[in-house]
Amino acid sequence: MGHFAYRVYRRPFQRSLQTHHGRWDVRDGLLVRLSVGDRQGYGEIAPLPWFGSETQAQAVALCQSLPPKLSLGQIHAIPDRYPACQFGLESAWEQLHHPQPTPAPRENAHLLPTGIDALAAWDDPWQQGRRTFKWKIGAAPLAQELALFERLLLTLPTAATLRLDANGGLTLNDAQIWLERCDRLGPEAVTIDCVEQPLPPGQFPQLLGLQQRHQTAIALDESVATVAQLEHCLQRGWQGVVVIKGAIAGFPSRLRQVCQGYQVDVIWSSVFETAVARRYIHSHLVPAVPSRRPLGFGVAHWFANDLDSGCASQIWSRL
Repeated sequence: MGHFAYRVYRRPFQRSLQTHHGRWDVRDGLLVRLSVGDRQGYGEIAPLPWFGSETQAQAVALCQSLPPKLSLGQIHAIPDRYPACQFGLESAWEQLHHPQPTPAPRENAHLLPTGIDALAAWDDPWQQGRRTFKWKIGAAPLAQELALFERLLLTLPTAATLRLDANGGLTLNDAQIWLERCDRLGPEAVTIDCVEQPLPPGQFPQLLGLQQRHQTAIALDESVATVAQLEHCLQRGWQGVVVIKGAIAGFPSRLRQVCQGYQVDVIWSSVFETAVARRYIHSHLVPAVPSRRPLGFGVAHWFANDLDSGCASQIWSRL
């Protein structure tokens, strides 16, 4: 049993994040703590409802309903409709009972602003050693974004790698145009790591077809938001890249089991969580399910307040 407590946080973005899902101005979430004597384990609940997780209000209501002392059995009884809560509570339990040191830093993809601002936003992170960048597409008309893409290709150093993230916002025709353009890039051009979720999750057969027809890698993202969805897509024959947002995937123990069973080609990615969830993912999930691809956690520069420095107890004390 562990003594349970939680605190809410609210983090404004320095600028609005524009995606196919709409504009995002504030990241809301909760930190949770389990303690036994002088030992504590911290976790994070970072809902992302447009990816299919519970809402912030639902997460708060669940935490309010929990008893002051929690067992692992009670944590595992959290229903699947609360995947962010499943992650937060089980990760806190694991941190309490099986703490692991955070591995040495690895390369992270740097998230560029949407639209034309990307043309000038890559230089500072490049000077700091970043070599992989991520750019949101599907948030403006196709012709406009393709024109910006051509300018971005000319602006970025050819040693850079670029991920394109459509958030399921393209039509089949538009997705084919994007992939055909990426397929035509020569060896001297910027490398396209993958196109993330070009079509909505409901178009899985079409996503399979695109994967088979194009040499540019396609990564499932919204289609595999939870571990149950991930397992379902793998059972249906997906053999390409998957983007796993650990903080909303559900129970980490089940996620490790599924990933190890299928030996997935994974990009570990962010839901704009704080350092509490990110460090757990780095220490407990990434080593268990290694990836050759840069991580997708280069997002701290988007926030106006700092919940990314210090240990978990120090971050907890700031709330």
